[in-house]
Amino acid sequence: MTPAVDQLAAAGVEHEVVSYDHDPDAESYGEDAVAALGLAPDEVFKTLLATLDDGSLVVAIVPVAGRLDLKALARVAGAKRATMADPATAERSTGYVVGGISPFGQRKPLRTFIDETAELFDLINVSGGRRGVEIRLAPTDLVAVLDAVVAEIAALG
Repeated sequence: MTPAVDQLAAAGVEHEVVSYDHDPDAESYGEDAVAALGLAPDEVFKTLLATLDDGSLVVAIVPVAGRLDLKALARVAGAKRATMADPATAERSTGYVVGGISPFGQRKPLRTFIDETAELFDLINVSGGRRGVEIRLAPTDLVAVLDAVVAEIAALG
């Protein structure tokens, strides 16, 4: 279906692929998923790319209910500063389009950080690699497959 689903299947990770009718007029891809699937915005996570001061890209996974705290991300990534990656750069690096960027199955693996609130849930949702496709899985599996660092990187509210 997508490289994200392929990576999880190859890793033998239990997951569920959930599709919905993506609203092309939605202002927020994450909130579109929340509304379409009837989920709480703190259990659906968005995948963002940031550029560190050394020019490297990193993946940050934060709840739709919050926003990425770039200072916190820089701190846990060992950088002085982090900025949001240019959308075209994010698309080239991952092989996905904005609004469908999955943390799984990216063209080249990047260091990945996930907000600690993911650990509050048995299951979370992340993009499945296409707009209108979500993957539901245990956050512990996400961390294991991506060798992700769990840290406080979201500003909630």
